[in-house]
Amino acid sequence: MTPALATAAAPPHQAAGFWRTYVVSTDHKTIAKQYLTLGLVMALIGGYLAYVMRWQLAYPDTSVPGFGFVGPETYNTLVTMHGTIMVFFVAMPILLGTFGNFLIPLMIGARDMAFPKLNALSFWLLATGSLVLVVSFFVPGGAAAAGWTGYPPLSARAEYTGVEWGLNLWLLAHAIEFAAFLLGGVNFLTTAITMRAHGLTPGRLPLMIWQLLTASVLFLLSVGPLIAGAIMLLMDRIAGTGFFLPDRGGEPLLWQHLFWFFGHPEVYVVLLPPLGAVLEVLSVFSRKPIFGYRLIIGGTLAAGALSFIVWAHHMFVSGMDPRLAMPFSITTILISVPFALIMFAMIATLWRGSIRFETPMLWALGFVAMFITGGLTGIFNGSAPADIYIANTYFVVAHFHYTLFAAVFFGGFAGLYFWYPKMFGRMLGDRLGPLHFWLTLVFFNLTFFPMHWLGLAGMVRRIADPTQYEMLVPYQYLNVFVTVSSLGLIVAQGIFLLNFFLSLVRGRMAPANPWQAATLEWTTSSPPPHGNWGPALPEVERGAYDYSFPGAAQDWLPQRRLAVPAIAGGQE
Repeated sequence: MTPALATAAAPPHQAAGFWRTYVVSTDHKTIAKQYLTLGLVMALIGGYLAYVMRWQLAYPDTSVPGFGFVGPETYNTLVTMHGTIMVFFVAMPILLGTFGNFLIPLMIGARDMAFPKLNALSFWLLATGSLVLVVSFFVPGGAAAAGWTGYPPLSARAEYTGVEWGLNLWLLAHAIEFAAFLLGGVNFLTTAITMRAHGLTPGRLPLMIWQLLTASVLFLLSVGPLIAGAIMLLMDRIAGTGFFLPDRGGEPLLWQHLFWFFGHPEVYVVLLPPLGAVLEVLSVFSRKPIFGYRLIIGGTLAAGALSFIVWAHHMFVSGMDPRLAMPFSITTILISVPFALIMFAMIATLWRGSIRFETPMLWALGFVAMFITGGLTGIFNGSAPADIYIANTYFVVAHFHYTLFAAVFFGGFAGLYFWYPKMFGRMLGDRLGPLHFWLTLVFFNLTFFPMHWLGLAGMVRRIADPTQYEMLVPYQYLNVFVTVSSLGLIVAQGIFLLNFFLSLVRGRMAPANPWQAATLEWTTSSPPPHGNWGPALPEVERGAYDYSFPGAAQDWLPQRRLAVPAIAGGQE
């Protein structure tokens, strides 16, 4: 059945002037670029914090000039703010904010989001939250230092950390950011449900849309308990309540339950958009329909549902009732099944395909390899007996980065390289793109794979000086190796920034469909005009992945109904 709002006629009036066009614009494409800009700026800050952390771990001797230049308190701040920035203020703005805002209207054949002004408000709320977080570095006492998970009682009492306003601003920044993405999620869902083009049934939606909508639902359903917990934690700090303080009758573990009930669905909020981008790229560059379209949708929905009943695997060593370990171990292992099915569907899509190793495809293949590696290490974390040994060690840090960080990096870059021509109307450099990929792939593995060994050797997270533990001294060379490798990983991202900005000025002009892809966004110009389409909105006559179709005059058939039949002999 055709959604009622899909019949909008003439394009909306375009705003005039620099301020209305680029700063307070309500055009979804401009807002997507604003999210991207904000995410890249915050990534520079988060990356710098990672560099300082690694340098401290490699050279913790403060008596050596130029080395070990932060103490334990500052190191705790670095850990807290690095994790917070990269998960909440880099991954979510780029993967949800940029991809969601740019692609949803274009992929469903709409002119804009359902609520354009609300869309602009959601970005500026996020920008405000980001500013609050950055300002917290400069308040008396410094920024938050209770870990990026903010566990009480450390976070609940200012006298424990010597920080008053830093952690208060940290909580405020989260509250503002959550409000921003709540508004964005409502907008995403409303747009995709009510504004689809004629003929674009749910069974014809691109998988990227399914992933974005599932991520939005997961966020909307999971964030409420954490918002309540953040208010309770703030009350403990400023009003003398005792929700999480044992000496006032509170329960510190309550925060962990509230945080991880949100935190594990949040992993999939961040994971699903790049997963959708990789699925789009694999189909286009293997010139094959997606294998198991309905299987992937079912697996995505199943994983989303299961994500709400696995949170306590983060708490196996927290002191909660050990009888809960087995059921949460079972659900944790069970959630790997739908993702295994999705990975098999990806590999089957590649099987006997006419593969083109363009830069987006390199990143997509890198995502598959790194995500499978991270998934294998996750089996150990999901098993309660094994997790008792490796919990809170660098084995967990390695696993986390091989799954979530790999998704953000490899899946995110696959999407950025793929849709950059559509966003900016120019092609990214053909030489710098592969160089960026190969350097990232090499240094990523050199950085994070040795962390498995460090974790098994007993190196726990959030210590500023590993050499104070005699058992870790023989492994200190690995910390030096990881630090040097991480510097290579950071420098490699400079290639992307160079390519990004050079291509904006000097890149080849992009045609409407440089990759010969079938989904709707490739049937309008690059970049799309204001309103996305001409006087008439597109109509859809087939699915999103009709590649190598028997009897077709070309090896792809666009979703959009065309005036001239694309089938040999004129038969549709």
